[in-house]
Amino acid sequence: MNRKPSSNADEAARKRGLEDAKHNEIAAQIEEIRSLNKDQLRQSWEKMFKKPVPEALTKDLLARMIAYRIQEKAFGGLDRATEKILESYARGDKTQTPQRRMKSGTVLLREYQGVRHTVTVADGGFIWNDKKYASLSTIAKEITGTSWNGPRFFGLREEKKAKSTPEADASLKRGIAR
Repeated sequence: MNRKPSSNADEAARKRGLEDAKHNEIAAQIEEIRSLNKDQLRQSWEKMFKKPVPEALTKDLLARMIAYRIQEKAFGGLDRATEKILESYARGDKTQTPQRRMKSGTVLLREYQGVRHTVTVADGGFIWNDKKYASLSTIAKEITGTSWNGPRFFGLREEKKAKSTPEADASLKRGIAR
């Protein structure tokens, strides 16, 4: 019997079939979790997490957390950057804001002193004048000769407005600048 070597398409179809089977198995496990009562969920929790169930957790939260852990074990968890952001929120740290993520290939345009500057977002940095830079701030400093907040220079972040005072407002109306 002659067997022909499997093609890439056959291999891809086989992998898809395995992935579908894995997804179906996980979906069945989660459906089973939904059918458990609170005592059964508590037992599942202790078996899965190897520690006692926090008293404040409702049946719904227990089921959701167990279902998440099942999916996490099967498909992987959060990346470290996302974990750090969530941990800071859990601590109540409101100063850390998630960085804006721009896709590779995004083009930023800025006209400065009559010259149009084009920056392309690349993996791990930015390309300006055929040279790769780690940050927009470095590029802004190259363009202007002074330190700038790069995202602000390229219009990705709003400028902070100066606080208005009645005295300053009155002097502006009279055309006097301090």
